[in-house]
Amino acid sequence: MVVPSQVERVLKAAKKLGYRLDPVAASLRTGRSRLVGILVPDIATSVFTPILAGATERLSSAGYSVLVAYVGNDSERQRELASGLVARRVDGLIVATASREDPLVTFCIEEELPIVLVNRTEKTLRVSAVASDELLGMQLAVNHLCLLGHCKIGHLAGPPEHSTGFLRRQGFKQALSLHSISASRAPIQNAGTYTREEGASATRRLLDQHPELTAIVAANDLLALGAYDVLRERGLECPKDISIVGHNDMPLVDLVHPPLTTIRISHREMGWMAADILQQALDGGGSTLRNVVLPPELVIRSSTSSPISEADRKTVRAAPGKTGMLRPARQV
Repeated sequence: MVVPSQVERVLKAAKKLGYRLDPVAASLRTGRSRLVGILVPDIATSVFTPILAGATERLSSAGYSVLVAYVGNDSERQRELASGLVARRVDGLIVATASREDPLVTFCIEEELPIVLVNRTEKTLRVSAVASDELLGMQLAVNHLCLLGHCKIGHLAGPPEHSTGFLRRQGFKQALSLHSISASRAPIQNAGTYTREEGASATRRLLDQHPELTAIVAANDLLALGAYDVLRERGLECPKDISIVGHNDMPLVDLVHPPLTTIRISHREMGWMAADILQQALDGGGSTLRNVVLPPELVIRSSTSSPISEADRKTVRAAPGKTGMLRPARQV
């Protein structure tokens, strides 16, 4: 039996001597490090900042510390870093880098390391995941444009190996079909990465092949900003000539010219929920696989409007020496 007065004397002595708990020694005794690794593809992209904030807030409240690793999109590098985190005895992983068929998930399953995916998902539900409703997000974007009167709509698709790119492309085509617009002939260009530069390249190909387009739906906001750049270099105006819708509602997209209409995703809530699912699994309160899908929201700004008439479009695009009125889109 431990006498309370003795406990108090020990604690006072420890404080006087400056003793601190050694978490490494404690982990050897308990088998738990109270460390969680979070893998992100690009720590500089503002999409992942609120995900990290939500996850760390939830884990900290449960007494866990967090190790954040930037791993890019190279699967071999991801596995090497995951192996390093396992060697450092992390209790589990939150992964924002997943591809639709991800070898890292296989590695974690083989190592019996608890893992939760966030923002991106696998093709098959092997582990728990928290993501946005990608199909609904694209439906909201297309519905908005169709209600404005657009029927010639193109899509800047994300990388198809990621669930965000694959499902948003699928959602775009499904939404067109709901408005009796041929999905099989839908103008689509894939971007190799979610960057402004790739958005610009894909937009050039899209407009070269389909100059009749009156609207573009981008799979993320950086791709949309790349579309802004191309309209400016071709002397076209947004939304007068072409309306543009982004995806994610990154910080500052309300400050570009024109402010970007986009699909808002609850990234902070996404990170919080992923951490909550992992924490429950680590503490023995939840071993069932969970697939949480959060509803997105359409945010209407000034980059979308009703299309001008076909006669006016031909006049504008045929006018020699026309210069664009768009100011350079701000890099975010």
